[in-house]
Amino acid sequence: MKTEIKGGKAFSYVDIELAPGETITTESDAMSSMAADLDLTAQLNGGFVKGILRKFLGGETLFISQFSNNTDGPRALTVVQPTPGEIKCVEMTGDMLYLQPGAFLACSEGVKVGLAWAGFTSLIAREGLFRMVVSGEGQVWYGAYGALIEKEIDGEYIIDTSHLVAYEPTVKLKLQLAGGIFSSFFGGEGLVTRVEGKGKVVIQSRSISGLAGWINPKFFW
Repeated sequence: MKTEIKGGKAFSYVDIELAPGETITTESDAMSSMAADLDLTAQLNGGFVKGILRKFLGGETLFISQFSNNTDGPRALTVVQPTPGEIKCVEMTGDMLYLQPGAFLACSEGVKVGLAWAGFTSLIAREGLFRMVVSGEGQVWYGAYGALIEKEIDGEYIIDTSHLVAYEPTVKLKLQLAGGIFSSFFGGEGLVTRVEGKGKVVIQSRSISGLAGWINPKFFW
């Protein structure tokens, strides 16, 4: 499989070339174009019960799409995410990665996608009550609204709510005020996410909730 992320950080998309016999799994409606003779199969995301949980608790679609190349030559496929922003690819080597709801885009064979309890801290931080868990061996593509910023954490770090995209299992989440009570609420920061531990976190430079908060007042003028 040959892949390349194009479009820059603002409008990333993934060009994929599937060799004969290869299959890739994507979120529903992620395909923007494909070779006419690729085989497309839609199936429940992990079965009916898990699919329902991932849709309503994990922010993912009820169905996933599998694109298979059953021809005798390479075939092209392009996948995109629903919001403008950056897409990253991570190579899984038997390890595990947590993704926030809606971040997962696609994965190669050998990667498992599951759902895990994130806790009420994550819910209050507007990161979702559940988180996606990707594990196994293969490639995973994920993205978010805005540019993606990687940080290596060794200790503690503060991230604004709804900006955390991905993190390793060695990193734990806590919720706190940005500062004192007066400064936190009247300074506009409010609650923030404190990440603790040693590992990598990925942060989005923009958030949908921030965009909505900027747009909504303008409808009243």
